Amino acid sequence: MDLPVMPPLAPMLAKATKTIPAPEAHEGGLLYEPKWDGFRCIVFRDDDEVELGSRNERPLTRYFPDVVAAVKRSLPPRCVVDGEIVIAIDRRLEFERLLERIHPADSRVQKLAVETPASFVAFDLLALGDRSLLELPQKERRGLLESALAGARARVHVTVATTKRQRAEEWFGSFEGAGLDGVVAKPLAAAYQPGKRTLLKVKHERTADVVLAGYRLHKTSKPDEPLLGSLLLGLYDAAGRLQHVGVSAAFPVARRAELIAELEPLVVGPGDHPWAEWAAAEGNSDRMPGAQSRWNSGKDLSWVPLEPSLVAEVGYDHMEGTRFRHTTQFKRWRPDRAPESCTYEQLEEPVRYNLDDILQ
Repeated sequence: MDLPVMPPLAPMLAKATKTIPAPEAHEGGLLYEPKWDGFRCIVFRDDDEVELGSRNERPLTRYFPDVVAAVKRSLPPRCVVDGEIVIAIDRRLEFERLLERIHPADSRVQKLAVETPASFVAFDLLALGDRSLLELPQKERRGLLESALAGARARVHVTVATTKRQRAEEWFGSFEGAGLDGVVAKPLAAAYQPGKRTLLKVKHERTADVVLAGYRLHKTSKPDEPLLGSLLLGLYDAAGRLQHVGVSAAFPVARRAELIAELEPLVVGPGDHPWAEWAAAEGNSDRMPGAQSRWNSGKDLSWVPLEPSLVAEVGYDHMEGTRFRHTTQFKRWRPDRAPESCTYEQLEEPVRYNLDDILQ
């Protein structure tokens, strides 16, 4: 592979803001796009050679042969394109289906590529032919992207975009029903800056009352100086089973030590915990606590079970299936809430939106 922009390349990132920014606050204005909920991916194509680079610069190529095939059908012969790999089921994005692809068995990956094929949504053009476009302003790169991918076929799309703030606000309120994550604002006069948080993102913010069911130790924890890493959270389903829904992890170092001592009276044996059978099951597809992460098989995900009697209020952006899509933000303890009252019914359900209307 011989391109003017070569892998690995860290993608340009976004920093969070509470509201959709006004275009007049940025020289040259802003370009607004939906925030796609998938795997960030920079595609490098040099004729028949294709590499899919992830946000952390690890190659995704072997996990998405269907995307490689789509790229060869639709992208220019020599180009570098920034975008997102997504999977849509029933006209809605399904992030958990992407996680299934991070599997060591090639036969499994090939099977899923046929059963639940992925798509690539392009939102920036970084190189074309022998020319690097990194120094060009966003406005010019967008125009070149639209021209270069004008003939794109199925499974490759160019994201919708607008310079109108009012339109972006409408997207923020409606696109969540199709599984999208919010809105991204890009300065039209800015060059592409790999690894820099020069973009702005606005995401939905909500709160929920959840049951504290366990915790994991921090990676810097020592036997004589234990530090809490993350809280394991649960919600009761309609059948009265406590489901693992996510984690909360952002605590100061001093607080991590205090939490270990505060939670000590709630520690129970694995056999006395509602998740006992999940912890014991090997190869559990639901990735309950104790299971190994397919993305990083060397990561220690062992956990300490707690009596599920303490309720916490956490902040979250949105759900992915039955779980919080991202790490939640701890707000406060709720001693006034009974654990059994922490059910899925409290969660806000966005109005469904047809993804096909966005990917035209």
